[in-house]
Amino acid sequence: MKLSFTYAFAVPNFSKWIKPSLVRNLHQSVCCYSLKSAPSTSLKPQIPLFLRPPTHTATLSDLKKWHEWAKSLASSVGTAFVDLDNGPDSSLLCRELKWLMEDVTKDCLLPCQIPSEKLQGNVGLRVSLEDLYRLWNQRIEERRPFQYIVGCEYWRDLVLCVEEGVLIPRPETEQIVDMVADVVSDNEGLRKGLWVDLGTGSGAIAIGIGKILKSWGRVIATDLSPLALAVAAFNVQRYDLQDIIELRQGSWFEPLKDSEGKLAGIISNPPYIPSSHISGLQAEVGRHEPVIALDGGVDGTDDLLHLCKGAASMLKPGGFFAFETNGEEQCKRLVDYMETDAGDSFLSVKIMPDFAGIHRFVTGFRK
Repeated sequence: MKLSFTYAFAVPNFSKWIKPSLVRNLHQSVCCYSLKSAPSTSLKPQIPLFLRPPTHTATLSDLKKWHEWAKSLASSVGTAFVDLDNGPDSSLLCRELKWLMEDVTKDCLLPCQIPSEKLQGNVGLRVSLEDLYRLWNQRIEERRPFQYIVGCEYWRDLVLCVEEGVLIPRPETEQIVDMVADVVSDNEGLRKGLWVDLGTGSGAIAIGIGKILKSWGRVIATDLSPLALAVAAFNVQRYDLQDIIELRQGSWFEPLKDSEGKLAGIISNPPYIPSSHISGLQAEVGRHEPVIALDGGVDGTDDLLHLCKGAASMLKPGGFFAFETNGEEQCKRLVDYMETDAGDSFLSVKIMPDFAGIHRFVTGFRK
């Protein structure tokens, strides 16, 4: 259900997607959750707008005035952001405005549909009208990502909580979950094994894998960021996967010392943008998303090579790995390392394309 995606320094223009309203309808009722099994932290993730109760009110007339202001602000952008850094144009921003209204109003009310004779009534809102002015101004003036404005992202069949400080999951990363589904479909040993999602962020990959494994296998999701783990815990419990997915804090393999040589699968979407490219990223990405989740070092492969080295000792024989990269050049470097420098540890090492046909993933098995 995606319209298109473009790339700014190999990071997709993640805002150019069609919002799957049907998926929202399926998940709006899933709003009872508990964080009792979250990792020990004082951090509490923000609740996405669409899950908040409509405790605020505004007159329909005032809401319509806000909507007209917001639409005018979006329309004033034209193609300026596209020309600057491949950012959103006015038509996309106006679609986002419609989605925002669906999230914040009790009955998914669109002001443009309100007859003039009914403008004297009130409407329930999930944020105050003052906050609506502030949030939309952030979207346009500060180029704050829409996902951070509404507090969620649609990914596969999931609606995931996200907030500033946690990487927004990209559509091409969905393919990693498909790869796992393929390898476990006819391999009982892998299906019933222990998988890890390294650098889990919002928990997207771990949750996708957990839904595939169900009660057969287990997933450990790691991240260095306490905020990311708090957000991941929120998402894991929303999908009732806390008995399948365990969250651990730490850098890459450090929290997994008890699992050396036992892992059925290692999956990761690590930082892979070359350091010199960070300043040129789309403003929504470079200004707001966590640099620690983007910057992969001088050529972008620092963390990728670390993962390759660790996979040799952490995977059990026959264990599967899949790593996302910045593109063909990084893929070739990883394959070259695994085939020539990894001590004959791997087999069936392959480069796999993403939705756009760009060489994006490196997969294979432990011998």
